[in-house]
Amino acid sequence: MSQKYLKFQILLALFQICDRFFLFIFILSILSIPLRVNEIFYSLQGESTFAGLPCVFIRLSGCSLHCIYCDTRYAEDEPGRALDIESILNETGEFGCKLVEVTGGEPLEAEGAPELLNALVGKGYSVLLETNGTLPLRGIPREVTIIMDIKCPSSGFSNKVHWANLEALAPKDEIKFVISDENDYQWAARILEKHSLSQRHAVLFSPAFPALRPQSLAEWILRDRLSVRLQLQIHRIIWGEKKRGV
Repeated sequence: MSQKYLKFQILLALFQICDRFFLFIFILSILSIPLRVNEIFYSLQGESTFAGLPCVFIRLSGCSLHCIYCDTRYAEDEPGRALDIESILNETGEFGCKLVEVTGGEPLEAEGAPELLNALVGKGYSVLLETNGTLPLRGIPREVTIIMDIKCPSSGFSNKVHWANLEALAPKDEIKFVISDENDYQWAARILEKHSLSQRHAVLFSPAFPALRPQSLAEWILRDRLSVRLQLQIHRIIWGEKKRGV
């Protein structure tokens, strides 16, 4: 073996050691990113096509919107706990459930949200992300199922919808409209037709509680023969509207 080849092998080995060291430091830095966590709890999934399945919910704090019908207003105002990703993974793992939803608040307002999603996917979880649709869908692993709101006029934020997100969604992703009145319904029906949403995604129409009776929304959907799923929040039906952590 020539000295030149031996030197090359030594340099290559040193490079690989350094490369692994910096990779380790990089992974460690990701796991130490702090996020503001409002609550982590285990319950039944109350919405989406996953409704009824046991699920771990990671609710992040903070949301720049203040929708009038919001049922998790506490997640907008409470600072929550500062937890790094490793701590979140540890708490999540205690429940022994492979379905996890990251929600809020608005989770994409958190700086470390994409890293958290990547870490959950890396641990083998089936991951759902619920987002209000006003922020670009960047850095989200393709394995994550996105459940995206399109804000109707009654929310006060229909002008904030980031419409480019519709092109970023995959066929497995879902779209949700929360509907307070017939004006919202007609607006949502026009958006549905304009973007051919029913042909591309599961579309969920949910009545805003207590503004709209589910019966009214059901009758409109049947009257107009819309290809959408009527969604009722089954956690509300089971535990009522006041209870947290369900």
